Amino acid sequence: MRRFLPVVLGLLLMGAAVSAQDTRRQESRKAQLEKEIAAINRQLKDNARSSSRALTDLSLVRRKIAARQELIAESDREIRALDDSMQVRQREIDRLQARHDTLSLYYNRLVRGAYKNRDSRLWYMYILSSENIGQAVRRFGYLKGLSRNMSEQAKRIQETAAELELERDRLAGLKEEAQVLRGQRQADVEALRAEEGESASLVARLEKDRRKYQDELRRKNREVEALNREIAAIIRKATAKPKSGGKTSKGGKTTSTAVDEKLSSSFAANKGRLPWPVEGTVIESYGQHYHPVYKNVKLPFNNGVTLAVSRGAQAHAVFDGTVAQVVVIPGYNQCVLVQHGSYFTFYCKLKSVTVKAGEKVKTGQALGTVDTLSGEDQFHFQLWQERTPQNPENWLR
Repeated sequence: MRRFLPVVLGLLLMGAAVSAQDTRRQESRKAQLEKEIAAINRQLKDNARSSSRALTDLSLVRRKIAARQELIAESDREIRALDDSMQVRQREIDRLQARHDTLSLYYNRLVRGAYKNRDSRLWYMYILSSENIGQAVRRFGYLKGLSRNMSEQAKRIQETAAELELERDRLAGLKEEAQVLRGQRQADVEALRAEEGESASLVARLEKDRRKYQDELRRKNREVEALNREIAAIIRKATAKPKSGGKTSKGGKTTSTAVDEKLSSSFAANKGRLPWPVEGTVIESYGQHYHPVYKNVKLPFNNGVTLAVSRGAQAHAVFDGTVAQVVVIPGYNQCVLVQHGSYFTFYCKLKSVTVKAGEKVKTGQALGTVDTLSGEDQFHFQLWQERTPQNPENWLR
C-alpha cells in the first residue's frame, strides 16, 4: 500500500492543478466575453450617433447575442461546478457531524464512569486489592490509560468540532458565491432577451425598407467584387515569375527574383499567433454567406474579414514585411498591401496612410487610420498565400 501512496498523492495534486487551470480558463473566457460585449455596445452607441445603418447594427447585435449566450453558458458551468462542490462539502459535514456525535457519546460514557468512581479512595483500593504485584501494575496501567484515553478523546472532539466549523464556513462561502453568480446570470438572461428584441426590431426595419437596403446591397456587392478582382490582380502581378531565372548585371552577377523564403517560413510558423491589425468586432467573416435578413440572397464570397472599430482606430502590420503597394479602391478608400515573402496582407478602408511602397515595416507598426465611410467605422483585412486567399481568423490569435 505504501508504494502506491506517492502515486495516489501525485494524481490528487495533478487533479487539483487541472481544476485550478480550468477555473482560470473559465474566468479568462468570461472576462473576454464581457470585454467583447462592452466593445460592441460602444460601437452601437457610435452608430446611433453617426448613422442609421441597420444592417451593421444587426450584425453587431447578433454578435453580442452570441457572446451573451456563451457568457450564460459559462455561468451555467460555474454554477454546476459550485453545486457539485457544495454537495461534496455537505457530505463532508455530515461525515464529520457523525464522527463528532460518536466521539461525544463515547466521551460522555467515559465521563459518567469516572464520575461514578470519582472518589480517589476507590481507585487506591482497586490497586491495593490486587492479588499480586503483576495485577497491581496492570490495574494501575488500566487506570492511567483510562485517564489518557479521556484526554485524547476530548482533544479529538475539539479537533473534529473545529474541522466541522471550517467545513460549514466553506459551504457558506460557496452558497454566497453561487447566489452572486445566479444573480449575474439572471441579469445576463434579461439582457439577452432585450438584445433579441432589438435584433427582431432591426430585422423588421430592414424588411420594411426592403427596396432601399436591396439597392444598397447591390452597390456593396459591386464594390466587393471590384475589390476581390483588384487584390487578385495586384498579387498576381507581385507573384508573376520572370521568363528567365534572373537578371544579369554588367559585372556578370546574377540577381535573384525569388521571394524571401526565410520570411515566408517565419510567417507560416506563426499561424494562429499573429496579432489582430485593429481592435474591433468581426461583423463579416471569411467565406460564402447569405444575407442575414433576405435569406435567399447569396452575398459575394468574402476573401477576408470586416470589423466594426472605434472612431479613429489605427491599423497595424500583423508581421514584418515590405509595403508592396498603396492603392485607392472605390468603397474601400486607401488600401495597403504588405508582402511577407510568399504571403500578403491587405489593409483596407483607411483614411490616411503612414507608409509608402517599398518601405519595410515591423510587426505592430502603424500603417494608417481607419476611415469613416457612409457614417460607419469599419476595417477590412485579407490574408493571401501567394494567389490563394486564406481565412484570416485561422491565422490571427
